[in-house]
Amino acid sequence: MITVLRIGHRAGRDPRIATHCALTSRALGAERIVYTGEKDSDMEKSVRKIVDNWGGPFEITYEKSWRKVLKDSGAKSVHLTMYGLPLQNEISKIRKARDVIIIIGGEKVPMEVYNTVDHNVAVTSQPHSEVASLAVFLHEYQQGKGLDKKFKNAKMSLVPQKCGKKIIN
Repeated sequence: MITVLRIGHRAGRDPRIATHCALTSRALGAERIVYTGEKDSDMEKSVRKIVDNWGGPFEITYEKSWRKVLKDSGAKSVHLTMYGLPLQNEISKIRKARDVIIIIGGEKVPMEVYNTVDHNVAVTSQPHSEVASLAVFLHEYQQGKGLDKKFKNAKMSLVPQKCGKKIIN
């Protein structure tokens, strides 16, 4: 199972980026995202609507304590940070784990996270978006198979074509 843990959501400041983290997680193969910080029912509703229309399985949940999420997960923990070891050097070790929990920050990540996780991993060692790091990590972890993910119980689906937009309801 692939879980994404987003630490430190700020409801008034981060709703769009948090939604993009959730949608990227879903689209590229994670089964769930858990977020901490401020509870945001509107963001949850938005993500659930996408899952309802475009299929799942995928769930979004709120948890007050990121420590509890990590402790209860039992999964290999991977913190995506520009300060970690290069992804390309760590990914083969991480792939050996059946279950992973991927930690991304919404605000400054507490030093305790760096000291608690199994892996601190950098995607480029340069400042950029947690959405980009998450997408690259999921792609590499699954060796590209996330691009072929099929979704169950979709009310809508897209028909790929060279030009234009064709959606089937």
